[in-house]
Amino acid sequence: MKIQFDVLRKSRELVLKELEGLTIAQIHTTPIGFKNNIAWNVAHLVVTQQLLHYKLSGLNPLCPDDLIEAHKKGTMPTKTFTAEEFEEVKELLVALPDTLEEDYQAGIFKNYQEYPTSTGFVLNAIENAIPFNNFHEGIHYGIIRSIKKFL
Repeated sequence: MKIQFDVLRKSRELVLKELEGLTIAQIHTTPIGFKNNIAWNVAHLVVTQQLLHYKLSGLNPLCPDDLIEAHKKGTMPTKTFTAEEFEEVKELLVALPDTLEEDYQAGIFKNYQEYPTSTGFVLNAIENAIPFNNFHEGIHYGIIRSIKKFL
């Protein structure tokens, strides 16, 4: 599993690199043909990881409920972050993979509620959810890169 945590950290490093040089207005721009913006995608990565790993394991997510409600699957951008708020989202993006690895090693993920994903994968254990989340993050990394081309 170590490689999966390393992949997650690397994926998030790449996302942060894509944010370099962008203004707060740019990260909130939704180009024509897209359903969301870069800010939403970044917050969605934080939220989805927490829901797939913690919530489906019967544990409390480690990010605010309002962030979850505004950025979970099926939502669209409704929140405009201040620069300070978006910094907090980026801090979660960076810190939560380490917490996940520590919690996994501590064995806190004992139960898992089966979850059929929209891509057809059925998650039934944390050991399935971690690599699936990495796949999901790769999709959104590509979306972020695509949006950036239209800014």
